[in-house]
Amino acid sequence: MSNSSIDKASVVNRYLPSRLVSREYADAFAPSNIALCKYWGKRDAELNLPVNSSLSISLAHLGSHTNISHSETGLDKVRLNNKDLSLDSNFSRKVIAFVDLFRRGQKIPLIVDTRNNIPTAAGLASSASGFAALVLALDDFFSLKLENSVLSAFARMGSGSASRSIYSGFVRWDMGSQSDGMDSVASQLDNRWPNLRIGLIKVSSVQKPVDSRSGMNRTIETSKLYPSWPEQAGSDLITLEQAIADRDFARMGACAEKNAMSMHATMMSAWPPLVYWLPESLAVMHKVWQLREAGVAVYFTMDAGPNLKLLFEACSLSVLETEFVSMEVIQPFSD
Repeated sequence: MSNSSIDKASVVNRYLPSRLVSREYADAFAPSNIALCKYWGKRDAELNLPVNSSLSISLAHLGSHTNISHSETGLDKVRLNNKDLSLDSNFSRKVIAFVDLFRRGQKIPLIVDTRNNIPTAAGLASSASGFAALVLALDDFFSLKLENSVLSAFARMGSGSASRSIYSGFVRWDMGSQSDGMDSVASQLDNRWPNLRIGLIKVSSVQKPVDSRSGMNRTIETSKLYPSWPEQAGSDLITLEQAIADRDFARMGACAEKNAMSMHATMMSAWPPLVYWLPESLAVMHKVWQLREAGVAVYFTMDAGPNLKLLFEACSLSVLETEFVSMEVIQPFSD
């Protein structure tokens, strides 16, 4: 992982007017997303530039709502899930630092109110939807009217996976090669898959002990398996895009599951080992494998957390609802 000689503010400033004009209020929603081909590792820490391209699917109505308004007290205010946060909290510091990129040093105190309808920091990509919603709200609040590719690049600066949450459906995030990162952006695939379903298995809503950023750094620095990861991710991406184009569910599901397990293998080979699984996580994996042996077409994927996401088609819904009674079912392509 390299350190960039280009800072975020210098990149963002190129796209901002010299004098900001703000509205009274702005509101935006961005969906969370789960990666079928994972992003794990950065080639540039400052700009959140990845070592490999990735591909995800959005979680439809699950994500983050963020609204922005003027603060009459003269001080910034940050709210999360209807609670006022201390400005010294980790969440508030991240939000304010990101908002500062857009204020250009001008005194514009704001109220940033975010509501997640998914658990925060539990491996369900709340930071992805959170920063994407924040970027969309800032674009509206300051009437910037930026292109989606630029908004994707800016969201990435807050959280890498947020680049994909600007869009819905299947989304590819290209790693890019430019030093300023403006070609490291996501784009929506045209493919729709109406019968595809995602089942959320929430093993735990507790904040994970090691955040993704720290976990990535530890993996890159200490894992002997990690050097093979970028090449595998590139191969998996090609396989997944073709499987989606062909609507080949078995091929897509198997590749997504293998990609997730390979990512976790690199984490476990880090030192100290990174094990985001809980006993309940492993129990769900075994049940999925047993169901597949019995002829049920179901696969899983996992991000950096204990919760699993099942991939299946509508024809398997009834049996899976019986096996996983607390599963929340998402229809990514429902209108």
